[in-house]
Formats: sequence, structure tokens, C-alpha cells
Amino acid sequence: MARRFSAPYLSEPISSLASWARNLAVFSIVAVLVSIVIVRFGFLEVKPALATFFGALALAGLSILIGFAGFAAIWQNGTRGMSRILLAFLIDALVLAYPAYLVFQYRRLPPIHDITTDPIDPPRFEALSRLRTGEDTNPAGYAGLYSAEQQRKAYPDIEPVSLEIPVDRAYALALRLANKRKWLIIDERPPQPPRGIGRIEAVARTPIMGFREDVSIRVQPDGEDSRVDIRSSSRYFQSDLGSNAARISKFIDDLNAAAEADSQKPAKKPPPPPPPKSPAKTVKK
Repeated sequence: MARRFSAPYLSEPISSLASWARNLAVFSIVAVLVSIVIVRFGFLEVKPALATFFGALALAGLSILIGFAGFAAIWQNGTRGMSRILLAFLIDALVLAYPAYLVFQYRRLPPIHDITTDPIDPPRFEALSRLRTGEDTNPAGYAGLYSAEQQRKAYPDIEPVSLEIPVDRAYALALRLANKRKWLIIDERPPQPPRGIGRIEAVARTPIMGFREDVSIRVQPDGEDSRVDIRSSSRYFQSDLGSNAARISKFIDDLNAAAEADSQKPAKKPPPPPPPKSPAKTVKK
């Protein structure tokens, strides 16, 4: 009968600390996914969702501590469970990586949530103002000169967009880009005489948690050309961690590229006039 060399190893018990580390890690990633679903689909208010999210982060941190304790126990007692600890560490890294990046952004960027290309006369939230009246929401009015000064220092490249195309065409390009990004359009008003100012109000979402951030775009004539101003403001929290500035910068780049491509299109030639009709022939009888 063949000798079973692996029998002594298989008889060793599995470390309970290793099992706890793995179970807590699995529960933490499930709680993170649940909190994301709660926010994106609006099942509960933001506060319960954030409580679930931060609770998940705490469980991931506890899983790491228990995992190290389990590693020490395995080293001393020779019990099994190293694979469970490594799995727990992998899950914990997935859960904590993005929040760690957000903490870095919070320490690096100013605590502002309202970004605009025109701090003196920012585009207003009119249709969106009724969505920003809750207890935990930021007001619809612009954040003020302190925010403008912090924005100037952190994001000096965010400026009004000057386009060498007519205002009607600039408005059409801005609306097309907003729809392409799948922003929820709340109000759209094309340029109308006498002032010829067009406005677009929309709701954007942050990439992962899906927090709502409101966008207002103003398009107005600038002589024969046009000027576009954009405002993006977080509906919740006093710091946006750079999301609004990134949204405006990307929109400006895409709008400039679209306007340049549009100005290079050849003008459509009018259709040729129809050939003159020949006079009707008379038949002599």
C-alpha cells in the first residue's frame, strides 16, 4: 500500500483567523457594491449609502489586521489557511485602492465643489435649482469669490471658450456633446433674438458612485463668432475631488475639436438650377 505523504499536512486544522479575514473581505466588497447600487438607482438617501460604504472600508481594514494576525498564527502553529489570507488581502486591496486615491486627491486639491469658466457672471441653474433645495444639497447659487480664487490657483486653464463659428452652430455642437456623454438634459433653450443666448442644463454622474453633478452651459454671440461658458457643480459635499474641473476641461477640448472640424467642412454648393423647359411644339393640321 502506497504511503500517503500528504496526510500529516492535510490533518492540520485551518486557522480560524484566516477564515475570518477572508469572510470579512468578501463581506466588505459586497457592501461596497450594495452602496453603489443604492446611490445609482436612488433606493435610499445619500447618507445611508455613505454609511454602508464607509462601513465596508472599515471591514476591509479589519480584515487586513486579522489577516496579519492569522499569518503570525500560521507561522507559529503550522496551521493551514495561507491561501485564504492571500485572497483576503487581494480583495481588501481592490476595496481600498480607489478610496485611497480619493484621500490623496482630497489632500492635494482645494475643498471646492463649484467650477465655472466665468466666475464673474457664471451660468445660472434655473431648471436645476429646484433639485438643489434638499437639506444635504449644495445651494444653486454660485459658491462665491473664495471658490473662484481657489479655482484660479488649482485650475488656471479653465477659461471661456471662443469659437470661430456662429452661435447657432456652437449651441448645436454643445448640445450634441452633452447628449454624447449621456448627461440627463433637464432644459435646452436654443439662441433666440434679440440677445441670441442659448442655455443647456443637464445632470452628470461621477464614474463609480454615480453622485449627481449639475452642469449649465451658456452659448452667446461674440460678434460674428460665439462664446461658450460652462459651470459644473456637485450637488452633494463641499469638495468634489477634482471631478467638476476634469469634466469641464474634457468638454472644452472636445468642443474645440468639434468646432475646428465643423469649420473645415466645405460649404455645400447649391443645387444646379433645372434646365429651361423647351417650348411646346404646335402641330399644324
